[in-house]
Amino acid sequence: MIELRYFAWVRERVGLPRESVETSAATVADLVAELAARDEAHAHAFEDTRALRVALDQELAGFDAPLDGVREVAFFPPMTGG
Repeated sequence: MIELRYFAWVRERVGLPRESVETSAATVADLVAELAARDEAHAHAFEDTRALRVALDQELAGFDAPLDGVREVAFFPPMTGG
């Protein structure tokens, strides 16, 4: 079981701040594909992964990162300072 956390517009599009999922996905990209296939809201949130960042267990990672042993995946837009 992996805990998913959504932030900013990702949360707005999915309609949830978090959810727990069982997955057989090997990488973040595989997980995103599974999520996008679930429903229209997830598909909309993950339609352009270039506009997303991901953290695995609170460490920034790429979409090719393996999920083996990961407990939490967070998706969020790029952050800007100011």
